[in-house]
Amino acid sequence: MTRPLSLCLLAITLLSPALAAQEVPKGQMPTLGRPTQSDDQVPPLDFDAYFLGTWTFEWSMPETALGPAGDVTGTTVYTKVDGRFYQAVTEGQGPAGPFTVRELIAYHREHKIVARQITDSRGQGRLELGPVGGDLGGIYNLHYESAPFSYGGKTIRLKQTLRLLSPLAYRVAASLSVDGGPFTNLGNPWWRKNP
Repeated sequence: MTRPLSLCLLAITLLSPALAAQEVPKGQMPTLGRPTQSDDQVPPLDFDAYFLGTWTFEWSMPETALGPAGDVTGTTVYTKVDGRFYQAVTEGQGPAGPFTVRELIAYHREHKIVARQITDSRGQGRLELGPVGGDLGGIYNLHYESAPFSYGGKTIRLKQTLRLLSPLAYRVAASLSVDGGPFTNLGNPWWRKNP
């Protein structure tokens, strides 16, 4: 028993400098040193600290007016353009083949609002706008709603909520309306950050 324990301690000792040098992602809620209270202020989302970098995703997409059903995978890279402006470029592969999505994102931190202009290589583009919310547990939500846009002879609207659940993952709840009909679920894919 003592030999395996001593080997574990030796391994921890040897790895400690490497572990200490590795930057550990942290949530955005400050450590208060006490339980949260109802009058505590939620800090605004730090878009740079959360999004900048490379993310991978997987999405099981149902058949919709936007395309056939199937698995969609790829990467999204977020970069800062200037001030409160960002860019996201997604390279993906789906049932209809490879695609590229480009987003120009504007985040107004003080007013807690975000907008994005999206151009999709599959022949669609749209403008989305919405509020940014958060809670004292450090979870933030970006609620996007698109302006109506035309695709395949139909009028489409999208709603997407990005749930920023940890420093390394967010989940998207997406729904779609066709020609003014009810919004239907498009699935709940995960984006995971490459640390």
